[in-house]
Amino acid sequence: MAVAEQQTSSQASSDKSWHGIVLQTLKRNEISLVPYVPDRVLTPLIKNLHADPFFTSFATAREEEAVGIVSGAWMGGRRGAVLMQTSGFATLANVLASLAVPYQIPLIMFVSERGTLGEFNYGQSLVCRTMRPVLDSLALEHHTITRLDELEFIADRSIKQAVTTQAPVALILNPLLTGGKTFDK
Repeated sequence: MAVAEQQTSSQASSDKSWHGIVLQTLKRNEISLVPYVPDRVLTPLIKNLHADPFFTSFATAREEEAVGIVSGAWMGGRRGAVLMQTSGFATLANVLASLAVPYQIPLIMFVSERGTLGEFNYGQSLVCRTMRPVLDSLALEHHTITRLDELEFIADRSIKQAVTTQAPVALILNPLLTGGKTFDK
C-alpha cells in the first residue's frame, strides 16, 4: 500500500493542474465512483476520470440523482464523490437534509463556482449567494478553494475528515483556481 501511495503522490506532483490534483487526491483516498452533472468548467476533470480505469464515472440527469447513487454506494461499501456546478447545488437542500446528513453519508461534493468574478447570468449570481448559507444552515463543512498550492491539502484533509466523521463536505472550486467559465463573443 505504501508503494502505491508513493506512486500516486509522485503522479500528483507531476500533474500540477487543478484537475490533475483532484484526480490523484480522489484516487489516493480510494474514491472510485464519480457521478456528475456535465459542466464546462469541470470538463478536464471529467475527461480524465473517464480515461482512468480506476474510476467509474458517468453523467446523471440531476444532482439529487448523483447524491443518491453515491449514498447507496457508501452503504454498500464503496466511496464516491459528486461533481456539479453552483446552480446544481441549489437543488440539493432536501436530499442533504433528509439523506446525507441524518444517515451520516460522507458525501464529497466538488462544486465549480459560478455567479461570481464576471458572471453574466444573474440567476447564477443569486444561486451563488445562497450556497454557503445553505451549507451553514445544515452545519456542513465547506471550503472555497482559490489557490492551486492549497488544493491538494484542503481536498485530501476534507475527504479524510468526511470519511472519519461520516459527514458531507463541499469543496467549492472558485474561478481563481479553475479559470471559471469562459464566454466567447
